[in-house]
Amino acid sequence: MQTVLVTGAAGFIGFYVSKRLLEQGHFVIGYDNINDYYDVHLKWMRIHLLKKYEYFIFYQADICDQILLEEVVKRHKIQRIIHLAAQAGVRYSLENPEIYIESNIIGTFRILEVCRKFKIYKLMYASSSSVYGDIQEEKLTLDLKTDFPISLYAATKKTDELLAYTYSNNYGINTIGMRFFTVYGPYGRPDMAYFSFIDKILNDETIDIYNYGRQYRDFTYITDLLDGIFGIFQSQNDIADGLSNYKIYNIGNGNPTNLMTFVETLEKIIGKKARKNLCEKRMGDVERTYADITEIQNLCHYSPKFSIKQGLLEFYNWYQIYRKERIKDEKV
Repeated sequence: MQTVLVTGAAGFIGFYVSKRLLEQGHFVIGYDNINDYYDVHLKWMRIHLLKKYEYFIFYQADICDQILLEEVVKRHKIQRIIHLAAQAGVRYSLENPEIYIESNIIGTFRILEVCRKFKIYKLMYASSSSVYGDIQEEKLTLDLKTDFPISLYAATKKTDELLAYTYSNNYGINTIGMRFFTVYGPYGRPDMAYFSFIDKILNDETIDIYNYGRQYRDFTYITDLLDGIFGIFQSQNDIADGLSNYKIYNIGNGNPTNLMTFVETLEKIIGKKARKNLCEKRMGDVERTYADITEIQNLCHYSPKFSIKQGLLEFYNWYQIYRKERIKDEKV
């Protein structure tokens, strides 16, 4: 049993990571500023579910607040950190760059500093498939160069990896970067395409399909992602404190889906045709993501189980309940 600080605990992935840690008997200190980038009602819904566990404590605070962050780490004698807090969204970064520099770069710097200062030698942090840029390789392998990000969001995630390397090399902190590939599932982010598409189809609104539907995404269901994260978490148990071990892993499905196939799958699940508006490719969007998951498979026998049809069906079943609750709240 360990005491783990989870930043971004009110977020989609942070919620599930915290939940599984608690189910395994760990103490979890959740940390999140609950910003209004998307529906705060959904964020608080996740936190209220976590508060049902005896060993969960939550702080609504900013990771850039160095004084409070250090106080929390010291008070709870944090042993490990899973750093998931970040300003999400590729396109939003084109409109609001400053918040990405503050949250994603300065925030990660603060986390690395508390690791150094309080001798926390095991850190896992979220990176992104976006660091690969819009390269033409079929599979995104870990040996590819990531020097040409096409969005500010991607640039901040690449910076996080560089910061982690420096702290790992200089201070013996074991840092594990996790490049996530388009994660989806129940309690997911409303700004993601699968969430907004379902909402618009049900409301007879037109959905914009960019790059005329020619884009491919390696969609990763949340349960599969958790299997990868916790495979890494368990493997870190075998690493001695203070021994530098800088690693990065892709965590994806390893089976990209065409955007038009994705929409057609949604239509079949909902039982309703979408009104489609085919559009040009947007700034910051990459053509294709396809995770090479060989490294994480070698580490922990990682094996994604959810097809896009299974995953979207699970999400839709949850979404119907969530939508009814939101409509009820709006009428009150």
